[in-house]
Amino acid sequence: METYKNVYSNGEVIVTYEPSRCIHSEACAKGLSEVFKTSVIPWIDLDGASTKKIISQVKKCPSGALSCTKIRSREFVKDIVI
Repeated sequence: METYKNVYSNGEVIVTYEPSRCIHSEACAKGLSEVFKTSVIPWIDLDGASTKKIISQVKKCPSGALSCTKIRSREFVKDIVI
């Protein structure tokens, strides 16, 4: 079985998904379906909305399974394996 990394970036923000914390309320998909897609893998597509909208939606995750870090420097991205 192929596993997928749970770290996503659009160059401006890094979004991390921790499946073991997820309560599957689908708040992310209901709130920003252009980014959080429950019917495809990978299910997070950060090109679907602005970074501001993504950060706002991630903050609404009721379980904390989604988190994000705003990238302040391109050098930071090189240190993250995506």
